[in-house]
Amino acid sequence: MKKEVKIISKIKKGQIHPTLNPSKSFGQKASDTLTKYAGSWGFIIGFVVFLLLWMSANVYAWTNEWDPYPFILLNLVLSCVAALQAPIILMSQNRSAEKDRQHAEYDYAVNRKAEREIKDIKKQLERIERYLHKE
Repeated sequence: MKKEVKIISKIKKGQIHPTLNPSKSFGQKASDTLTKYAGSWGFIIGFVVFLLLWMSANVYAWTNEWDPYPFILLNLVLSCVAALQAPIILMSQNRSAEKDRQHAEYDYAVNRKAEREIKDIKKQLERIERYLHKE
C-alpha cells in the first residue's frame, strides 16, 4: 500500500514518470533508431537487393571477381552485420521491456489506489443508507 502511494505521490508532485522521461544517451538513441530501421520492410528489401547485386556482380563479372562463387567475403560481411546488429537490437528491446514493466507497475499502483477509494465510497454510501433508513 505504501509503495502505491509513493509511486502516485511522485506523479502528483510533478515528477515525470520514468518511462516518459525523454532524455536518452546517444547510444540509446542510436540503438532505438537502428532497431526501428532494421525491423522495417525497407531494410529487408534493400538488403536483399544488396545481396543480389553482390552475387550477380561476382557471378557475371567480365573482369576480376573479388569474391568468387562460394561468396566467402559476403558470408563474412553478413556475419559481421549480424554480430553487431543483434546486441544493439537486444539493448533496445531490454529498454522497451523495462519501460513496459514500469508502466505495469504504475498501472497496478493506480488500480490499487482506485480500489481503496471505491471501497471507501461504498462504506460511505452504506452509512448514508443506514442513516436514511433510521429516519
